[in-house]
Amino acid sequence: MRRFTQRAQALALRTLKQATLAGVLLASAGLALAQGTETPVGTWQTIDDHTGQPKALVQITEDSNGELSGKVIKGLSPNDNPQRRCTECTDARKDQLILGMTIINEMKKADDGWDGGTILDPENGKVYKCKMHVEDNGQKLVVRGYIGISLLGRSQTWNRVQ
Repeated sequence: MRRFTQRAQALALRTLKQATLAGVLLASAGLALAQGTETPVGTWQTIDDHTGQPKALVQITEDSNGELSGKVIKGLSPNDNPQRRCTECTDARKDQLILGMTIINEMKKADDGWDGGTILDPENGKVYKCKMHVEDNGQKLVVRGYIGISLLGRSQTWNRVQ
């Protein structure tokens, strides 16, 4: 009987260790997944300020220095022209195709989001300072373009594309 009890205890201990390890691994995977959605890295659907309709897809990537940039990868409006150019741009992007154009540059991690970069509005060719943060478990990206101080600007909420 004693031998049976020792075997049962050893089996129970081994099962407990395996269950604990599995729990730790699952918790770690869940935490890593949750952190992955709290970053702007990914593809975002922009919304037209005037119509409220989807306007474009912007893909945000992170470079080796941890800086974010974003480029237009697809137009979504019904009358979108893939050959449309940034005729209003005044920098090196003047007359370049909007499709494939980098419109977000040099965003750096800040306390509550990302800041310190710029965003181009291809509609008017103006470059604004930019800050952004994720909301709604990483499913929404609030992008604020501004001149001078953040109070002098406007925000857009973009939706993550899965």
